[in-house]
Amino acid sequence: MTTYYRDPEVLITSSGVWMNGREFRLPELIQVWYTKGARSWGVIAWRGALGLAVLLPLLVGALAVLVALLLDMSLGTTAAMVVGGILVGLAVVPVADLMLERVDRSYDRGSRTLEIWGRVRGGDVLLMRTNNAQRFGRIYRALQRALEPAVRR
Repeated sequence: MTTYYRDPEVLITSSGVWMNGREFRLPELIQVWYTKGARSWGVIAWRGALGLAVLLPLLVGALAVLVALLLDMSLGTTAAMVVGGILVGLAVVPVADLMLERVDRSYDRGSRTLEIWGRVRGGDVLLMRTNNAQRFGRIYRALQRALEPAVRR
């Protein structure tokens, strides 16, 4: 028996599938497909807020340097504004790494609800529902591999 995917809630092997508290032998699954739910605008807004949090200090630093160079001020004041603008821009670098990592994680989780459905003799059954896009992809690919005709023997 080959195991294609295993986690605490899902098990996919060459002989059967256990998802959503139910067990199905592979020959019982006539057809398998997936559906995508509506986008979560809250997740998309959160990504935008993170992007803005990264860009805003950079813009403020660039604006300080631009103002320092355009205005007719003393050399000391101009130098202080340029150095201050550069420091504000550089100060965001460590924070930007953390923010961009959170944006990456939000893409792994996804912005939609994803469902895997199966057709059995009794009708259509919901095999799994998740909003974790990365996990969904792994499970769906494992299910496809398990259902390939060449694997069934």
